[in-house]
Parts: sequence; structure tokens; C-alpha cells
Amino acid sequence: MKLLGIDEAGRGSVLGPLVVCGVAIEEERLKYLERLKLKDSKKITPKRRVVLSRKIRKIAECHPVHISANDIDLLRSKDVNLNEIEKIAMRKIIGDSKPDISYIDCIDVKPERFKNEIEKFQDKLKVIAEHRADDTYAIVSAASIVAKVERDMAIHKLKKEFNDIGSGYPSDPKTILFLKNIAYDDLPEFVRRSWATIERTR
Repeated sequence: MKLLGIDEAGRGSVLGPLVVCGVAIEEERLKYLERLKLKDSKKITPKRRVVLSRKIRKIAECHPVHISANDIDLLRSKDVNLNEIEKIAMRKIIGDSKPDISYIDCIDVKPERFKNEIEKFQDKLKVIAEHRADDTYAIVSAASIVAKVERDMAIHKLKKEFNDIGSGYPSDPKTILFLKNIAYDDLPEFVRRSWATIERTR
């Protein structure tokens, strides 16, 4: 039986990609992930995340999907909200990995509604959708860690070109300062122009 865990990184960021990641593994090999004593990526140091991500990639299939700021803005302009954008990535991950059971860190306030919707993506798919699943299931923790490392790498590349842009999140003063110092028409393509943060920095 094939298991899949799905989580994301960068959902609330105003800069850079949203990364949705799936980690897939045969059930009998799940014990190798569990031995790593994984947890939510936000509770692990960046260096430790990189080490764990490498180990996860050796044990399991990884299916990261990067959704660029441009794509997010384009979809939002067509009234596709962030939850629906994530579901597009989840559909791709499920299609690529073809799991029997998928464990997902739920993005809907109603897990049962979300579960029923995702189960339609594939015949005979069973979905377990819970809030904070990345703290409960090793396979979702693994997806959380790989997604976060992928996202951090993307931000690191941007910092090399644009110096200190901060973490990319609206709560980061460095990110806000970076945005305030650029005219709207000159905003780089990695900025999510559809975010309310952009209006607030004008």
C-alpha cells in the first residue's frame, strides 16, 4: 500500500513561490521515516531541516510543486483563491504518485469537506485530512520539511541577487522595507502583487 503525505511552505509569504510537496512511500517502509523522529518544519532549525530533507529524499519519493508569484497573481486575478491554488498542486502530486492513502495538513476550516473533495482526484483514494497533521504523522512532517527546504533555497537564490529581502513574510520588517523602497511598476516578478501587503507599502 502506498502512502502519501502533503504539506506546503510559503503560503502567507508576499515574496517567492508557494511550495506544495508530496512525500510518498510504501507502507512497509514508513518505519524508516518514523525513525527520523520528524515534526513540523517550523519547529526544526534550518540546518537540521536540510539534513533531514536529504535523508527523506533517500528513503521516499518527493514531489515538490513550485507555484510562482506570477502564477499566484494570475490565478487570483481569475478569482481562484489560495486554497484552490494549493488543490491544483495537490491534484498533480496525487496524479504523479498514485497513492492508496493520502495524509494532508488540512487547509480548509472543515476537514471533512476538504477530504471529500480531494478523494475525487483519484479512484479509490482514501484521504486523512487534519489540522496540524505535520505534527501528527511522520509522512506529513516529511512533506513539511522538504517543502520548507525547497522554499528556503528559492528565497536564498533571490537574496543573492537582490540582497536582503528578509524572509518574504509580511511580518518581517526587512521584507516590508524592501517593498517600500521599490516603485510598484518596478516590483520584481517574485513579488505577489495581488497581496494586500503591497497596497499597504505604497
